[in-house]
Amino acid sequence: MNKHIKAPFVQEEINTLKAGDYVYISGTIYTARDAAHKRMYEGLERGENLPFDIKNNVIYYMGPSPAREGRAIGSAGPTTASRMDKYAPKLMDMGLKGMIGKGKRSQEVKDSIMRNKGIYLAAVGGAGALLSKSIQSSEVIAYDDLGTEAIRRLEVKDFPAIVVIDKEGNNLYEMAVKEYRTI
Repeated sequence: MNKHIKAPFVQEEINTLKAGDYVYISGTIYTARDAAHKRMYEGLERGENLPFDIKNNVIYYMGPSPAREGRAIGSAGPTTASRMDKYAPKLMDMGLKGMIGKGKRSQEVKDSIMRNKGIYLAAVGGAGALLSKSIQSSEVIAYDDLGTEAIRRLEVKDFPAIVVIDKEGNNLYEMAVKEYRTI
């Protein structure tokens, strides 16, 4: 099923999403990869605040290439989400509602998604140039010294993704394997 949703996320919208749904996200999302997650985590350990309000927000695991002339951002494909699994449960417990990446997640992340009634979405790997067309603006808001791994605020319109793990813990990857085995 195709659904259009707004970011930051509203719990009522998340409640309607099921693993396998195609979604088109419009609004504000944030980027963060390995180095940014490590820095946020270490800052939290020291009692510091995060560089943005995480409540109900979405983190896209992505580090863009330089923008071409006339574009807000360069290629903007997802990175492997499991590299952020160490940090995701804590961020979800603090109010993060959604993550966008590619690939499988750990059981601990799945448990935190269910506990916090959030979602994990996948963007299509290898389609970074196409995905960048949905990004209307990009602004570095923290950790500029990390280059492509800096935290960015993105304004997106109809950014395409697929719900992989829904708030109930249903996992599209597991469901697809089971369905394939019955064929």
